[in-house]
Amino acid sequence: MTNARFISNIKKFGSILAICLVIGLTLFAAGCTEKGDETVEGAEATSPASGASEFNEPVKIGYVLWDGEIASTNVIQQVLEQAGYKKVEIVAVDAGPLYQGVADGEFDFTTSAWLPYTHQHYWETYSDRLDSVQTNLEGCKIGLAVPSYVTINSIEELNSEKEKFNGRIIGIEPGAGIMQASETAISEYGLEMELVSGNSAAMTASLKKAVDSEEWAVVTLWSPHWAFNRWDLKYLDDPKGTYGDADHVETLARIGLEEEKPNLYGILTRFQWTHDDIQAVMMDVENGMTPEAAAAKWVENNPEKVNEWIGEE
Repeated sequence: MTNARFISNIKKFGSILAICLVIGLTLFAAGCTEKGDETVEGAEATSPASGASEFNEPVKIGYVLWDGEIASTNVIQQVLEQAGYKKVEIVAVDAGPLYQGVADGEFDFTTSAWLPYTHQHYWETYSDRLDSVQTNLEGCKIGLAVPSYVTINSIEELNSEKEKFNGRIIGIEPGAGIMQASETAISEYGLEMELVSGNSAAMTASLKKAVDSEEWAVVTLWSPHWAFNRWDLKYLDDPKGTYGDADHVETLARIGLEEEKPNLYGILTRFQWTHDDIQAVMMDVENGMTPEAAAAKWVENNPEKVNEWIGEE
């Protein structure tokens, strides 16, 4: 082979090698780019800012130990669990610590705010640090109630029959708004009776004992309450209006919940029910079911309403 032909072949081989090298580098670069895109997409899917992460964060709900609020809180807990929230905790406290807890961010929300009257003092104290989300129950009355066989009909008549009541008005937790209203009623009506504090269970136990013996008793009570289904009761008239007009029950959230947990906040905006709804849960609890079991029964029996709250209608 001549030197000229040898040199020519070398040049051709070099050109082919260069072309193969360029093609190889191009394919390698394309592969890296594709993998890079996959990495970006994966990062977006698992980003802490994504909606999925909201369901893994704990949710903490505060409530007061009133029968209706026990029912309401257990139901919303199970609704959130059905919606996919992994850890939903409920914590029972008195009214004052409840409002302070939501205001301070200790609780994400509560469905237990009786406004504008029963919890007026707490609302005035903490409202600038609370988010009023939605009314969840309308037409909620508070006052003094007696068995229907009691022959007086007004708070003004209590003094004249105070001996039959043993000089006592049976109340609930001392921090409750209805207890503050009752203190006001004692002052406004000049009642010569003692307001006995305790809790909801003790109050209804005293009422049951009185009704079973057909004795006279006056208690702090509110609607809805299973006691009105169990016994024939009546509210005493309140001509001075110390207990105010009917309240509503409101859902209150901590400031910032809407931005941090938008899906949860959306559920709270849709959470509304009726006296019949809540009364069904309360009666099951009174008849011996645990609050958790009674709430589960209601949730199972009302899928359309639950799906509406969750946003799956």
